Amino acid sequence: MSVEGQRHASPQGEPASPLRWLVLALAALAIYSSYYESDAIGPIADLLLRQRGFTQSQIGDLTAVISLPNILLALFNGLLIDRYGPARVTLWAAAIGFVGAVLTAVGTPYSLMWTGRLVFGISEGAIFISLVAGIARWFPRSGVALATAIFLSLARVGSFSLDTSPTWAHRLYADGWQPPLWLGAGITGVGLLAAIAFRLLDAARPPPGHAALVREHIDWSALRKFDLSYWYILGLHVLYAAVFFPFRQTYAIEYLQHVKGLTLEQAGNVNSGVFAAAVFATPIFGLLADRFGHRALMLSFGTLLLPVTFMVLTLTTLSPWVSTVLMGVSFSLVPAIIWPATTLVVEPRRLGTALGVIALLQNLGLWASNRLAGWLADRAGAGPDNPAGYSTMIVFFGAVSLTALTCAVLLWLRESGSRGHGLERARLGALPTHG
Repeated sequence: MSVEGQRHASPQGEPASPLRWLVLALAALAIYSSYYESDAIGPIADLLLRQRGFTQSQIGDLTAVISLPNILLALFNGLLIDRYGPARVTLWAAAIGFVGAVLTAVGTPYSLMWTGRLVFGISEGAIFISLVAGIARWFPRSGVALATAIFLSLARVGSFSLDTSPTWAHRLYADGWQPPLWLGAGITGVGLLAAIAFRLLDAARPPPGHAALVREHIDWSALRKFDLSYWYILGLHVLYAAVFFPFRQTYAIEYLQHVKGLTLEQAGNVNSGVFAAAVFATPIFGLLADRFGHRALMLSFGTLLLPVTFMVLTLTTLSPWVSTVLMGVSFSLVPAIIWPATTLVVEPRRLGTALGVIALLQNLGLWASNRLAGWLADRAGAGPDNPAGYSTMIVFFGAVSLTALTCAVLLWLRESGSRGHGLERARLGALPTHG
């Protein structure tokens, strides 16, 4: 096979389908809507404090609870992907997510809003890993990092849109906490339409090697067959997410308001800069990884920026935009590399299970981190009248980020040796997959 043939071959050695770009567009739209709704509590946190009298722990729990169902279901979701295929699971997840968004928007009493977030959480974990698995099946190995990075960049557009919504949807926020949630429910409905289109396309024109990648039964023994590189990647997945998402989704806007003295619109714009950077930079890092390799080294550098960000934010008088830029680079680099790297160290027939294990432990970490951060803030009396109360929460996030850096360095050391999977090499199209 020629070099050009290798570059555009599917993981099974067949020509890659030109429809893969349409699949990528539909996947991007579906994940955009999921990320928008996932982050929906952050911009209204101050409104919930003032208008409904919620505690910091209650607000944290509205984000933490979306991770709770995936502690129980994430591995099962991965096994379902291996059994029924990503397109079916994406559709099921999108439908459930729409129901959860509607219940959240109704929002009264608190228990109904909490239930809505719980229902949405069933979707939030499943739809992401099903779409990542779907992209890995439709794109060749030599281009999967770029494709995944483009997919992730559109996910960041969802988060960016949500954080800037207090500006472009100012009139909705002026009417209280509920109208912004109805906007989120409508956007989630658009994602459901994209999931329906993906399912119809996948059924009518399956990707090359489609049948070979769907198992005839659920195989629990696959859990024992992942090697050390996978587990280092898993640790990084879990710990990085346990720092980034609880801080940026739930507490960053509030922190910038109460500690840095910004207005809601200013805080939302500063926080959105992290996601704006990721929109443009994530595909660049994905392209660099496909072309030049050094994936584990890039992960180590990106993870190092996470504790540096908290140091700049809390120990200096620099503009909050400096920490936003640093975290934006980190958040552009790490996801752009780690998700395709996961697909490269696991056999395609076990990919759903591998992603399910990651999602299970990641959601456990997200739930625990959100709850612990809220508890620390409440215990220290954090709020507009006591900005110093946020310090213990920031120390907690910094400590977890240093542990994540340890996992990244251990992965780099392993992948630089003879037991690696070629993550440090460029142009992986001709390399075999190790599991």
